[in-house]
Amino acid sequence: MIKNLCVLIPSYNESKTIGRIIRHLKGRGLVVYVVDDGSIDDTAKIAESEKAVVLKHRENKGKGASLIEGFRHVLKKNYDAVLVMDGDNQHDPSDINNFVEEANQTGADMVIGNRMNDTSSMPYIRTVTNKWMSGIISFLSGQRILDSQCGFRLIKKEVLEKIELESSNYEIESELILKAARGGFKIGSVPIKTVYQNEKSRINPFLDTIRFVRFMLKFLFER
Repeated sequence: MIKNLCVLIPSYNESKTIGRIIRHLKGRGLVVYVVDDGSIDDTAKIAESEKAVVLKHRENKGKGASLIEGFRHVLKKNYDAVLVMDGDNQHDPSDINNFVEEANQTGADMVIGNRMNDTSSMPYIRTVTNKWMSGIISFLSGQRILDSQCGFRLIKKEVLEKIELESSNYEIESELILKAARGGFKIGSVPIKTVYQNEKSRINPFLDTIRFVRFMLKFLFER
């Protein structure tokens, strides 16, 4: 049973949204960790003013590097699980209870948010890419993964203690799933609300697809 939960937010130039997110989470009694990935705006300053625990990178290292740093830090504490959220306000904190309930009721070791029930507000290229990648990840993991690229996910400490993560960029979303599955952990999902505004995605369709394919080949070779 998950009784002690913290939130980890990898962030890069999220000064417009990070304060509001932290206030909401703190209002729910949650400890919030923010990894500021070399932001050139006031992300770290605002996060600190809202009483989040802030870890800072002097230069931009990538989402994967930020998550690895954050996981390393929270594992030193006595949390049952960590909930990962993005700092751009696309993830609704009101969905958090659903993640915890899903993990407690099903025994899932990782619970991933599923945006695919309603893709009407999701950019078309993201919809196609997510379905393609999720199909591959489902096949390789031997488990049904509905939205493999969603960054809103709950991960129990046992998973993070057992697997060794290496990816420094967005392919870490896939690495987490595949290495957890290979370690014998159960992966579940829960529907979430996702709000897409006019923000520009930081995912580079060409470069990040190459990274994904390269990671897949490496994973298959190692296996």
